[in-house]
Amino acid sequence: MREHLKFYINGEWVDPVAPRTHEVINPATEEPVARISLGGAADVDKAVAAAQAAFETWQFSSREERMDILGKIIGIYQRRMGEVAEAISSEMGAPLWLAKGAQAPSGLGHFANTLEVLKNYKFEDVRGSTLIRYEPVGVCGFITPWNWPINQIACKVAPAIAAGCTMILKPSELAPLNAILMAEIVHEAGLPKGVFNLVNGDGPGVGEAMSRHPGVDMMSFTGSTRAGVLVAKAAADTVKRVAQELGGKSANIILEDADLNTAVAGGMIHMTVNSGQSCNAPSRMFVPRKLHDQAAAIAKAAAESVTVGPLTEGRPMGPLANATQFQKVQALIQKGIDEGATLVTGGVGRPPGVNRGYYVRPTVFANVTNDMTIAREEIFGPVLAILPYDTEEEAVRMANDTVYGLSGYVSGEPEHAKKVAAKLRTGNVHLNGAGADFNAPFGGYKQSGNGREWGEFGFEEFLEVKAVMGAA
Repeated sequence: MREHLKFYINGEWVDPVAPRTHEVINPATEEPVARISLGGAADVDKAVAAAQAAFETWQFSSREERMDILGKIIGIYQRRMGEVAEAISSEMGAPLWLAKGAQAPSGLGHFANTLEVLKNYKFEDVRGSTLIRYEPVGVCGFITPWNWPINQIACKVAPAIAAGCTMILKPSELAPLNAILMAEIVHEAGLPKGVFNLVNGDGPGVGEAMSRHPGVDMMSFTGSTRAGVLVAKAAADTVKRVAQELGGKSANIILEDADLNTAVAGGMIHMTVNSGQSCNAPSRMFVPRKLHDQAAAIAKAAAESVTVGPLTEGRPMGPLANATQFQKVQALIQKGIDEGATLVTGGVGRPPGVNRGYYVRPTVFANVTNDMTIAREEIFGPVLAILPYDTEEEAVRMANDTVYGLSGYVSGEPEHAKKVAAKLRTGNVHLNGAGADFNAPFGGYKQSGNGREWGEFGFEEFLEVKAVMGAA
């Protein structure tokens, strides 16, 4: 079992102020794979002091200096991509095909995309006799999740570096190994001391201390809406900027003029990618009532085509990332049964032949109503709820009848689908199976958060705006 008991502060690996250890569990085996230290407020104080000192000079670094650093990070990341993938697979359970094909490359993608944004970004603009300057926001605190760990680290760290900010990262204590690799990569790239700092820990010990700290100018948080509320409350007393990417319960509207088989099967398979542990997963599928039974049969076949377990061949679905998540998903599947939804396939318990690991069955519920728990709460597992609708207006109304608003999906004739997309109260909409776009803003409406990540929009989250009158 590996040990990573130090924190990365001011360009050095240092011992925690008050040692407290935590085992990192491989969700495929339920066995520990590493041991880390959990920090506290005193460690945060040290990291903030280092970030504040570094900001004094890093904020005035040139575009060329930042581009050079990002280029070096990209080169080292490419060389160590396999290590990143292995770490993610062992700590949060992504099967290697997914860790190598999507999880690890997503981090590299954000660094490469940010470098392109930085190359041409206008940090100054003249309007009349006034100079508008875009300047770094300052010291940033980052709290990142376990489900797409390096993706969420990179889409914060890369634009913060590019903007001239300094930072303290607290990754999820359940998936910290990829963050440790990130610290090693930026260190090798020659990022100046104190620009990037890593303090492992839990929410109460490190997350809250960062959020409350008067020396932190901005908090960027990705995780549950419940935890996001706590971060915002803790940050309120110091009136710092708070950017949040939170939960989702995304609607997938299948229109009458859609290719039903492609849309339904694709939506179900999407629910099994990363074992359903994506905040933008299309977990509520709305289908015309007359096509409901046909859609349920298509979804059933798609779900049952997915292999699950600790397999090395093909594209198996991996386990849920931890025991708590496994128990939550099991309870919500049972809740769907208890509340009267039709269980089409899947259900509670591990898949047949799997006797350890946090593996669950790809599950389809039909005849779901929008007031059922499985239609209201974010399950964060491979569980699809199919809801019939009578009119397009009813589908849109039900789709918007949620506290969330992160993503949405519409399948149908292209112009028709685009018109329906305009009616959805959500930050992203994917038409006819369109994938992610790292240049597009990622974020949500309502309780799915505020602010945007990815591309130029994500970069601008780390900038303040200054007006200099009479300068032009």
